Amino acid sequence: MGPQADLIAEALSGSRRALARLISRVEDGGEGARAAIAALYPYTGRSHVVGVTGAPGSGKSTLVSELARHLRQQEITVGIVAVDPSSPFTGGAMLGDRVRMADLAGDAGVFIRSMATRGHLGGLARATGDVVRVLDAAGFAVVLVE
Repeated sequence: MGPQADLIAEALSGSRRALARLISRVEDGGEGARAAIAALYPYTGRSHVVGVTGAPGSGKSTLVSELARHLRQQEITVGIVAVDPSSPFTGGAMLGDRVRMADLAGDAGVFIRSMATRGHLGGLARATGDVVRVLDAAGFAVVLVE
């Protein structure tokens, strides 16, 4: 097993750190990202994916937070992909929905990942679909994309 295979195995077995590192690898793109998605593909197709869209300030984060809380009350695991505009200085997510969803961050049944659009038009980062696949493979029953 190589380092990437080890990372994938750790992410599939529930390691949050490995999951975060794997998502970073997928966001960065390239051959390693494609190989990781291909290796994860057999584990995908089980999650329900829900997208939430709307104008800035319309309550998307509030809705996603409340949906996640409701699902967790039913003991349903939730992955959240919060896509924010890119910072012109760092290239990272500018608003950081993880800060606004801090009360969910301590819940082991919730994984929150903020992503920057990185200049991609349409409100989603280019890697959003692949990140959803990673969370699906990791076993989250519901993946919310904001």
